[in-house]
Amino acid sequence: MPEASASGALESQAAANGQNASRATQASARRRRASPTSRRQQRAALLFLAPACVMVGLYVIWPILSTIRISFYNWDGMTPPAFVGLANYVELVHARTFYTALKNNVIWLFLFLLAPPMGLAVALYLNQAVRGIRFVKSLFFAPFVLSGVVVGLIFTWFYDPTFGLLAMMLGHGIPVLGDARYATFGIVFAALWPQTAYCMILYLTGLTTLNAEQLEAARMEGARGWALLWHVVLPQLRPTTFMAIVVTVIGALRSFDLISVMTGGGPFESSTVLAYYMYDQAIKYFRLGYSAAIAVVLFAIMLVYIVYHLRRMLRTEQ
Repeated sequence: MPEASASGALESQAAANGQNASRATQASARRRRASPTSRRQQRAALLFLAPACVMVGLYVIWPILSTIRISFYNWDGMTPPAFVGLANYVELVHARTFYTALKNNVIWLFLFLLAPPMGLAVALYLNQAVRGIRFVKSLFFAPFVLSGVVVGLIFTWFYDPTFGLLAMMLGHGIPVLGDARYATFGIVFAALWPQTAYCMILYLTGLTTLNAEQLEAARMEGARGWALLWHVVLPQLRPTTFMAIVVTVIGALRSFDLISVMTGGGPFESSTVLAYYMYDQAIKYFRLGYSAAIAVVLFAIMLVYIVYHLRRMLRTEQ
C-alpha cells in the first residue's frame, strides 16, 4: 500500500509538471505571436519620445554638462580657455560677495514662501459665485502677465523718496532701494506681487478639482471654516501646494530681473543674489569660468531642494 500511494503521488506530480510545462509552452507561443505587435508599439513609442529626448538633451543636459566643464577653466569667451582645476571654486569660497549673495538668496527663499499661503487666501476669496467676481479675478491676475521689468519700474516709482506713493503715505521719503538695510526686502516685496498671483492661479485650478462628496459629507458632520479647510480642502490640494512651493523656491533662487532693474545689485552689492552675481561676472568682467562655477553651485542648491521635496511627496503618496 505505501508503494502504491507513493507511485500515485509521483504520477500526480508528473502530471502537474506536464500541465505547467504545457502552460509555459502556450504562454511562450502567445508571446511569440504577440511579439510583432509589441515591437511595433515599442518602435512607435520610441519615435514619439525621440523629439522630446533630443530637445531635452540639446537644451538641458548638454548646457548643464558644458557649464560644469567650463567651471574648471579660466576663460573670457574669446581667447582659448586655460584649465585651472578647482581654482574658480576656491576663489568663490573666499569671495565676500558670494556669501552676501547666498545670504540674500536665503532671505528671498524665506520671504518668497509667503506667496503660496497668500495665493491660497486670495484663491479661496475668489472661488465664489457672486456677481462681478470675474472682473475681480482679472484684477488679481493682472500682475502675473506683467513682465519683471514693468513690475520693477512700478515699484521703483513706488519707493522713490521724492514723489513715490510710499513717501506720500508715510509723509516723508525713505530711500528703500538706496539703503543697504532695506534694498533686498524692498525687491522681495515687489516680487511677491506677481508670484502671489501665480500661486493664486494654481490654487484656483486646484479648487475646481475638489471632491464635492467629501465636502458635503464634512459639512454634514459639522465641519466649518478652519476645520473644513485644514482637514478636507488642504489634503486634496497637496499636489497643488507641492507645485506652488517648488515653483516659488525656484523663482526665489533664480531671481534676477527685478534686481537688475531696481538696484543693479547695489548699493555696494548689498542686494545681489547668486543669479545676478553670475551674470555680473560673465557680462561685465568676462569671467565665464568663474561665472560657470557660480551657476554650478546654484544648480546644486536647487537640485538638492527639488530632490528632497520629490522624495517626500513620493513617500507621502506611497
